[in-house]
Amino acid sequence: MQDVLFLAAAGILGGIVNSLAGGGSFITFPALIAVGIPPVIANASNTFTATAGYLSGTYALRQEIKDSPKTILILSFISALGGILGAYLLTQTSNSEFETAVPWLLLFATVLFIFGGQLNKTLQLWSQKHRHIDQAQKWLFTLLFIGVSIYGGFFNAGLGILLLSYCSLAGYRSVNEMNALKLLYSSTISGCAIILFLINDLISWNETLVLLVGTLIGGYAAGIVSKKIPNSWIRMAIIFASTGITLWFFMDVYILD
Repeated sequence: MQDVLFLAAAGILGGIVNSLAGGGSFITFPALIAVGIPPVIANASNTFTATAGYLSGTYALRQEIKDSPKTILILSFISALGGILGAYLLTQTSNSEFETAVPWLLLFATVLFIFGGQLNKTLQLWSQKHRHIDQAQKWLFTLLFIGVSIYGGFFNAGLGILLLSYCSLAGYRSVNEMNALKLLYSSTISGCAIILFLINDLISWNETLVLLVGTLIGGYAAGIVSKKIPNSWIRMAIIFASTGITLWFFMDVYILD
């Protein structure tokens, strides 16, 4: 019963954080590990939980997407393939190997979360100065998108920030459209990854469903919380928590063992 209450609370907090500032995986993923779920299964289960938010967010912002249907279709197909490949790599990774990689993945995601805003501003300025993108750069951006998609299929934390960075490089200007595209491609990447997770029985259903219900409640509650707590406070709390969690995983893997 304690685990259920713990996961429900983690889900509610993660849902609030995702809705207000992003970064809910810094709460939900460690929570699954804390109740004894093996790292690979915890990662797959966390991806399943996050996907519900991606899908609902995409639907809510569907009117903000201005890209042509052809571009959407091509990038969705690429993201789906990348998500499947990333998920396949995860299925070929043992729990011990993934456990060793987790601190580095969390460190990467934490640094992205902290400096993602500055990175996006820099990329937007760069793309404004280089509006006439030649063919070689277009191929480079496509390879970048493939890499981001593979990362998202393998490990969910930090995916949104990577996709926003891609959108900045690709020349998008509207923040709402960038957020909509981020959610759309997060949905295709994670949705296709989940197919492989289901086939390989990598979802811990009892814990995942408790976390999912909590996340949905948290997302709804965010509408109330957002009026009372400044986003900057939420962001600072996430940075503090993610840094502490990352340090703990480094200690657990490289010192305590």
